[in-house]
Amino acid sequence: MPGNSKYVIAVVGPTASGKTRAAIELAQRFDTEIISADSRQCYREMNIGVARPTAAELQAAPHHFIASHSIHQPLTAAAFEQEALAKAQEIFERKDRLILAGGTGLYIRAFLEGLDPVPDVPDNIRLAINQAYEENGLPWLQQQIALKDPLYYKEGEMHNPHRLLRALEVVEATGNSLLSYQKKEKKPRFFQTTILGIDWPRPLLYERINERVLQMIDQGLEEEAKSLYPFRHLPALQTVGYSEMFDYFKGLHSFNKSVELIAQNTRRYAKRQLTWFRRQHDVNWMSPKEISSFQHRL
Repeated sequence: MPGNSKYVIAVVGPTASGKTRAAIELAQRFDTEIISADSRQCYREMNIGVARPTAAELQAAPHHFIASHSIHQPLTAAAFEQEALAKAQEIFERKDRLILAGGTGLYIRAFLEGLDPVPDVPDNIRLAINQAYEENGLPWLQQQIALKDPLYYKEGEMHNPHRLLRALEVVEATGNSLLSYQKKEKKPRFFQTTILGIDWPRPLLYERINERVLQMIDQGLEEEAKSLYPFRHLPALQTVGYSEMFDYFKGLHSFNKSVELIAQNTRRYAKRQLTWFRRQHDVNWMSPKEISSFQHRL
């Protein structure tokens, strides 16, 4: 909004790129707070597998939407938009800037630009689709999308079970593609925005991802996944890190293979994140050092 003195500095990028550290450094420099735009770190039951910020990191700067919700009451992008904007208004009563940080492109877009409303999906349709997915896996889900939603099959995220479940729910309930509800018309906001993207050479990013996966294993990812196994059917747990462990528990592959798959699928996820953010023309791509020294004037 032209002339508005309130600013959101958004820090985006793929997993393991250092968004948490960059966001904390910026929050400390500008004496402000952080809104997390991560569709998994918001769940209190999930910690190691989603690389939630440590206790020390959370104390270094005020964070919002970290361990704030339950996997039993999913936080949709539309709900995040409303809740996060309300939190932003509250922060802007005290501060002139706030930091938005995360790798979930849809949440970033929901906050900064808004989403078109999608019709409600009846519970019986959602439950039936989730049960079928639990029984038949990702290949079945991809096949259903190919048959029933050719538009999403062509343009959507075909390796993200959570998004595929949502797409199938919508087309089953409405007969329309999920993408038909995303007109990309920006809604007015009460703040101005600067978007910073953390840019790593691909080999170094993949090395960081591999190291993070091994660190998660050392921290106890297997035990955390075991504690969540009874809830494996929930949408929040259809995600890299847990899915591979659940398959290991089912005897579908070895422990070492599960670790290998977590690293492989995380690298693929990072590639999809980069594709999403590079489609956004207003992202200022910087090295981690450049972001650390970023200066912003109102």
